[in-house]
Amino acid sequence: MMSGGGYTSIDNQKVSGSVPAATGSDPASVRFTDSNLQTFPPSETQGKISAVFLPPQDADDTFSRPGKGAKGSSDESGQATGWFSMFSVAAYKPYFDVDTSDVVERIRDSLFPFRDSFNEKTTDKPDLYGPFWICTTLIFVAAAIGTFVTYLAHKWHKKDWNYDINLITWSAGLFYGYVTVVPLGLYLILKYFSAPSGLVQLFCLYGYSLFVFIPASCLSIVPIEIFRWVIAGVAGFMSATFVAVNLRAHIVSSGERWFLIVAGIFLLQLALAVVLKLYFFTITVSSH
Repeated sequence: MMSGGGYTSIDNQKVSGSVPAATGSDPASVRFTDSNLQTFPPSETQGKISAVFLPPQDADDTFSRPGKGAKGSSDESGQATGWFSMFSVAAYKPYFDVDTSDVVERIRDSLFPFRDSFNEKTTDKPDLYGPFWICTTLIFVAAAIGTFVTYLAHKWHKKDWNYDINLITWSAGLFYGYVTVVPLGLYLILKYFSAPSGLVQLFCLYGYSLFVFIPASCLSIVPIEIFRWVIAGVAGFMSATFVAVNLRAHIVSSGERWFLIVAGIFLLQLALAVVLKLYFFTITVSSH
């Protein structure tokens, strides 16, 4: 070995692997046998960042875990969450998840009022999609046809005609209010008499019961008063029978007063038909 300046040189050294060979006439060779290291299986330790970038399951939950004295507050927050969930869109999504074929079939059933199979078909899956659009369509159809009939009557008598913007407002208030308040009131009455029914199912039943008033409103364009009364009476009878027949089997279990409840349901539907006729299709032409 030679050393010069700040450097060191190695003379005639044989290097095997990473260990310098010993100098001499008979250098001993160093052999490295195969490593016999123990192989460990993949670690099951949780908390590592995996390929899908999931959060560690054993993370510190000090701030998310309720304290020892926070049980009451936790229950209250859970109840508040459940109560406020009714104001979220997700809570009503299942009631609008319905096929067109289902809506058409339920509309067809509403036109055959003496069949009592509607409630059986909608028990597992009542919807609000059909009732909402039926009610909305009826609002605009009744207001539009009523306005058009009034316009024709004034032109026939050669009188000035002014559009009544309140007609659409009253139409919306009447039908939206009826299809909301009446099922809700019936729900409370049935619950009081120990014969509870699903609230959404009642909304569904009453919503589809209004469909018959859509063609009835279109037929009321005929300028014959007695014909309009007949159309309103037939539509009201069909709608009232449809609701009463489908609820009768369920209401019978409420006791001896079931007949009064069914009669009230029937008369309310007839009253709706009368209001529809009087307000939208009773034409008065002023002499001025």
